[in-house]
Amino acid sequence: SVSAALREHLQRLALQDFPCGLGSWNESRFNAHAASRRGRLGLGTDRAGQEETIPPGEESPEVLLEMLRDPHSPWALLPGCSPQDQHLRELAVLTPEIVRDNNIFKVFRSLRIIDKGVEELDEGLLQLQQLEELILSANRVSRITSANLPRTLRVLELCCNAVADLQGLCAQPPPELQHLGLGHNRLGGPLRDKYLTVDFWPNLVSLDLSFNNLTDLLELVSQLSSLQKLRVLVLQGNPLALIPTYRGFLVDSLPKLSVLDDIHIGPDERCQFQGLARQPELMRSEARVVVAIGEIRGVPDPTAGQQLEVGSEAPVVTYSYSVTYEF
Repeated sequence: SVSAALREHLQRLALQDFPCGLGSWNESRFNAHAASRRGRLGLGTDRAGQEETIPPGEESPEVLLEMLRDPHSPWALLPGCSPQDQHLRELAVLTPEIVRDNNIFKVFRSLRIIDKGVEELDEGLLQLQQLEELILSANRVSRITSANLPRTLRVLELCCNAVADLQGLCAQPPPELQHLGLGHNRLGGPLRDKYLTVDFWPNLVSLDLSFNNLTDLLELVSQLSSLQKLRVLVLQGNPLALIPTYRGFLVDSLPKLSVLDDIHIGPDERCQFQGLARQPELMRSEARVVVAIGEIRGVPDPTAGQQLEVGSEAPVVTYSYSVTYEF
């Protein structure tokens, strides 16, 4: 689950171990009176500017932070960690109470769990009450339980998973979502359940459906046209993108779109395709694919003539091959 992957990651950050957290290296600065004062100052307040007397055997916040920030320090951030990870560790120095009683979950605004084998979006996500960005690319998510998504979410990225339908995601979608990334999944066929309409995504600005198996361009456009805030759309890699009039039809059908398949839509292009949306008869449900084979290795060349002596009765061996493509 996402919660299990998150807890494993937090454990790797060692937020309760020196120089983070609370211990003999800083305990005199965090008595009951100081804890009450910190509550009034607010979570994450930097006390580096306050004059304090550091008892023997303890370290100042500045020294502890330097241990985290120095790339040559034994306590430096591990490779592959994000700037947010560094921010969490520094918070654990300045306000050690943040790592107790799940208070750490209250400071998360962005969560990135990539290629960790995650299969389930569990209800533990609801602890992240301030979460705005959730990146779960390259995992094994096949079903999305939207009731477990924080309502504060603005970005949801699920690229390279195994999502085959939108029913679970659209049961209780985050109302403020602005970007939905579902590229390289298993969405297929015509989307007849109207899940990509303003009824579910009133604030959607960016949508990535690339490299799925979507085939019905007319039905898709009829849904997307209701998304009045949509500005960025990615559909490349779907069978429907092979239709000859694909780009022109989309450009004319979605006049508020600014970027299609990572290419900016300019005034000249809009003028060029003007009126194409009113000619759906041009949308053929077929496409021609030309495949050229550059080189084949490991098999005899059937075109190489055999050198036989004049009058030889040796048998002539012929070769033939076939190549099959499945769409």
